[in-house]
Amino acid sequence: MKKTLLILILIFIVGGVAAWILLKKPTTNAPVPINQATSSASKKIMTQAKKILLIIAHQNFKDEEYFGTREALDKAKYQITVASDEPGTAQGVAGNEVKADLITNEVNVNNYNAVVFIGGPGALKHLDNPVSYGIAQKTIQADKLLAAICISPVVLAKAGVLEGKNATVWTSPLDKSPAKILEEHGAHYINQPVVQDGKIITGNGPSAAKAFGETIVKDLNSAPNSN
Repeated sequence: MKKTLLILILIFIVGGVAAWILLKKPTTNAPVPINQATSSASKKIMTQAKKILLIIAHQNFKDEEYFGTREALDKAKYQITVASDEPGTAQGVAGNEVKADLITNEVNVNNYNAVVFIGGPGALKHLDNPVSYGIAQKTIQADKLLAAICISPVVLAKAGVLEGKNATVWTSPLDKSPAKILEEHGAHYINQPVVQDGKIITGNGPSAAKAFGETIVKDLNSAPNSN
């Protein structure tokens, strides 16, 4: 009888100690305070990189315009995707090579914050077509930033997205036809290195590439982060 009672007392003591230990053990699944969770989520959204699509001709894109524009975008730590009219490696006028990530007829503008057409003598041969027009139109319809430099604003003009807009384009003392094409499609030609009108940014050539890229960055950094 005494032995049984002693066993019961020991069981009671051991059980009490175990219960005390469990109650004292800190939980590892405590919920994050609402204000802390919100702050972390907001910080993540604010630091998420903008996504930029650069479109270049498969042959004879303008090297300075591509690399000059991209330098500003890279400094801003944007995610860059390159599209061309043909798969594989595109070649610039000066011989630089750039690998295309996709071809233009695969482009979904909803995946990017901005779409940028690079110029060069090959731009009209390779990018002046219905596929490019569709990209330009869809970019504006989706309320994304659309940009073009050198001769490429001609592509935007033919796509119908420059009507009523201020824009610039490459010209020379012996060839004013690009400016005339813009005006024929309803644009207001402005003889300046870089011109912005709403969601459209245009640059007039290689010497404007840095300012062109910086204008794109300034616009995107002032806007909410969204695709």
